[in-house]
Amino acid sequence: MSHTPETPARPVTAIVINSTALAVMLAALSMLGPFSIDAYLPAFPNIQATLGATALEVQQTLTAYLLSFAVMILWHGALSDAFGRRNIILVSLAVFAVATLACAAVHSIEYLWIFRMLQGISAGAGVVIGRAIIRDLYAGAAAERLLSLVTMIFSISPAIAPILGGWIVQHSNWRAIFLALFVYAILLLFYCYKRLPESLPLEKRQPFNPHFLYHSYKRVFRSPLFHLKAGAVAFNFAGMFLYVAAAPVFLVQHLGLGPEQFGWQFIPMVSGIFCGALTANRLAGNIPTSRQVLIGFAFLVGAAVFNVSYHTMLPPTLPWSVLPLFFYTFGMSMVAPGATLLVLDLFPNIRGIVASCQSFVMMILGALVAGVIAPVLSHSPLSLASGQLFFTVVALSLWLGGRSYRRRLDARKEPNAWGTIE
Repeated sequence: MSHTPETPARPVTAIVINSTALAVMLAALSMLGPFSIDAYLPAFPNIQATLGATALEVQQTLTAYLLSFAVMILWHGALSDAFGRRNIILVSLAVFAVATLACAAVHSIEYLWIFRMLQGISAGAGVVIGRAIIRDLYAGAAAERLLSLVTMIFSISPAIAPILGGWIVQHSNWRAIFLALFVYAILLLFYCYKRLPESLPLEKRQPFNPHFLYHSYKRVFRSPLFHLKAGAVAFNFAGMFLYVAAAPVFLVQHLGLGPEQFGWQFIPMVSGIFCGALTANRLAGNIPTSRQVLIGFAFLVGAAVFNVSYHTMLPPTLPWSVLPLFFYTFGMSMVAPGATLLVLDLFPNIRGIVASCQSFVMMILGALVAGVIAPVLSHSPLSLASGQLFFTVVALSLWLGGRSYRRRLDARKEPNAWGTIE
């Protein structure tokens, strides 16, 4: 399946889809994650009252989802490398639909934990395999533009999910949120069955056996460049997800908002994601990826520093407590497309596995943030801002460390055992 960096390859199946329609489909698949997380956040008190659970037990439904998401996300890519991208996405959507319907029907917090885990096991396929599909069919600036377009479309979900969830719980109850998500999953399953092409031909599929998988995962996780570059993306994400996980406390206790007012936080965050992705889309191919990433980090660090400075001197208030989140997510969306493609190109023959490993790193860190760090830091807005600044500084250090490591490899003129990028 050879193609030039700017020319899309033809899908393997008879289904032909243009780049915009493909972006919409992959973004819709990626939205399963934010809808599964953000939509039910405003319903936490309702779930607690209905199921007779403690606040911590309800919080752990999010942790259960994230942990299972992170563990299974290691396998989505390997499964798609072996059995095809399309097949794994369709099966995962079917499992997600069943799990979501079960979530709506449970009558104990323990069963909600179980079916949230089943949701997490199946929800990550679209995110991981979607990136592999883009890289199967496109390369260079064309791939970066398509990935940023997916991000732009996908970015509306974290904004509308908590708003819709708050509206639903105000007019009905938390079960209706999961029923709405079930309908979305069924419609998406039907759409993908009709329109999703297979991008990985049989001759390029990899064996699904313990020996091959062991050595493939070993190659990825032993790569310093993988950890440095994937870690930069993951820690930037953690800085944003800290506020997602802490939203019920940050918005309700510190800012005095109700469940229907979660948009005060999520609209600035998502607007930043959209605008940053749009900027990355326009810059793709016009400036070097490394320069684009550094511009993104300038926004990330600047926003985090302002956030800490404001909450050091002044009490939390609107709009100043949420405004830095716009600039933070703007920078995050400028960094992510180019850095993600560089990670995928480390091991071109097993991109599905690489995408899985990258998502695994992000989700494990996200689960740690949701289960441990957010509860510890959410007692004050200053603590949350300081945590975000810490994550950003770590991300920038990893990115600069990756560039320095690569330069040392090139200076020694040794073969790069970790892949070829940049």
